[in-house]
Amino acid sequence: MSWLHPIRAILSWLHPIRATPRHTVLYVEDNPTNLKLLKQLIARRPELDLLTATNGIKGVELARTFRPDVILMDINMPGLNGFEALQILRSNPLTAHIPVIAISGNALPEDIKKGLKAGFLRYITKPIKVNEFMQALDKALKFVTAESAAAINPVPK
Repeated sequence: MSWLHPIRAILSWLHPIRATPRHTVLYVEDNPTNLKLLKQLIARRPELDLLTATNGIKGVELARTFRPDVILMDINMPGLNGFEALQILRSNPLTAHIPVIAISGNALPEDIKKGLKAGFLRYITKPIKVNEFMQALDKALKFVTAESAAAINPVPK
């Protein structure tokens, strides 16, 4: 193993190369057209991996299993709607910390207010405005990154 010593010395001189961290996004949506659009938007971001579920029950199951960094949640779905799914996610210690962004066709001011009050990080209305969506996604990812950094390097009291 003595041959590793020179290699380690050379490597120690090099600056560490930081790869862009990968993030997993879960999109819970029952409409195939909306699902296709969002897949295209996420494909623009090579650091993102996308999981999809076509109903709230499957979305909650995937969130528990894969613990994505961010969840995008449709509100109006058969079976388990977005508000009910959010409540289940918030009650589970494995998923309670995951930022959830609502994406809904319900666009009245009281709908948005209700969504934010329920605990969604952001409430995006359909049709999706690409810039608004990307800004909301970036905000959620920054939240996740900051939370991870705080867990790794806690501030001393």
